[in-house]
Amino acid sequence: MKSNKFRMVKSLRLISTDRQRTNILREWEQKTIAYLVQKIPSWISSDGLTAIGFFGNTMVAASFVMGAFLNRYWLLLSLLGFFVNWVGDSLDGRLAYYRNKPRKWYGFSLDVTVDWIGTFLIGFGYTIYAPGWWKYAGFFFVILYGWEMITAQLRYKIGNKYSIDSGIFGPTEVRLVLGTIITVEVFIPGSIQYLATVACIVLLVSNLIEARKLLRLADERDKADRRMKEEEYKKKRIENA
Repeated sequence: MKSNKFRMVKSLRLISTDRQRTNILREWEQKTIAYLVQKIPSWISSDGLTAIGFFGNTMVAASFVMGAFLNRYWLLLSLLGFFVNWVGDSLDGRLAYYRNKPRKWYGFSLDVTVDWIGTFLIGFGYTIYAPGWWKYAGFFFVILYGWEMITAQLRYKIGNKYSIDSGIFGPTEVRLVLGTIITVEVFIPGSIQYLATVACIVLLVSNLIEARKLLRLADERDKADRRMKEEEYKKKRIENA
């Protein structure tokens, strides 16, 4: 029992390296990830998990296409797709840290690129499923989610702290919200058009709030850099006096 507890504590410490979480489900999610990384077979690499996560996104996109041309009950395939994406996307980088084989910048670059492509595919799939002008909700979702990703990268660059969350919402919460919206659509056809629009509005408000925080952080960074330069200038004047 003590041995298992020690492994869990060690696993939690390793997977938390270089990442700050603020989402609602962070405690449950971190413990789940800490447990799962211990069970991943040695022949599965971080890149392999990234591929699994991307496959999950393609399943979600495919569910929209099949829902449009075959039967709307195919939309339920997206629930499995979101789960597969969560497994791959949540464990790929954490597995590398757990195994003490992190590739910080490679993993960061690959993760952002694959996430963006996956988001585009889901938005594109939605435009195939949605009728008329409602297609633009998928278009705006891709733009807004891309904006959220850019904000996260800028926050990392300016504050040197990487967080994939926007306040209390992170990718896991977004998956749950989208999964709920799609499930409701299966039983109440046409509801996705309105719910997706509401989701875009909420995402827009969240992005505006986070953008404001980012600008404040950037302003503080500028002031700190300016003070540092002034101190260096004064120090040089004293040395040359």
